Amino acid sequence: MTKKELRKLYKQRRFNISPKEKLKWDDLILLQLQKFDFGNADTLFTYWEMNNEPNTQILSSYLKHTIPNLQICYPVIDFATCNMNAILTNEDTIFTTNEYGITEPTHGVEMHAIDLDIIFVPLLICDMQGSRVGYGKGFYDKYLAQTRADAITIGFNYFAPIDKIDDANEFDIPLNYCITPEKIYEF
Repeated sequence: MTKKELRKLYKQRRFNISPKEKLKWDDLILLQLQKFDFGNADTLFTYWEMNNEPNTQILSSYLKHTIPNLQICYPVIDFATCNMNAILTNEDTIFTTNEYGITEPTHGVEMHAIDLDIIFVPLLICDMQGSRVGYGKGFYDKYLAQTRADAITIGFNYFAPIDKIDDANEFDIPLNYCITPEKIYEF
């Protein structure tokens, strides 16, 4: 299937998840994440979930608890220039939800992509090569092209990867891992 077809299908599948299933699956994803050894990582680029995505807040909180002095960044998107920046946050950071439903920090210091160690990447579905279907604007692929080769990219999904995305291309930056409630997939 193409990205467009998969985007439509998996948006609907995610919409159909019951609140009870979501809570259970979020807990199982957290248990899978706890199997990782993040070594000397000290920066996390995460995002505020939306549209019935896996709960990245509990995942980020877990890492903050287990990695001393972890710095956490969130994206701020400039739709006029099609750019995304990582903004360093702290307990005093104020977040606001923009017109597209994306929750972003209102202020903070910009971190360079090259300085990020762990990157949580939103997705609707990915394939067994680590290519993913996002929301179709290309912000993350463009941003990930600027990160270090050893940065750890992780997608979280309630659904297992499919065999292949038919129209994946050279601009798609593959994930290192996809974590589902049942398994960690490494690409």
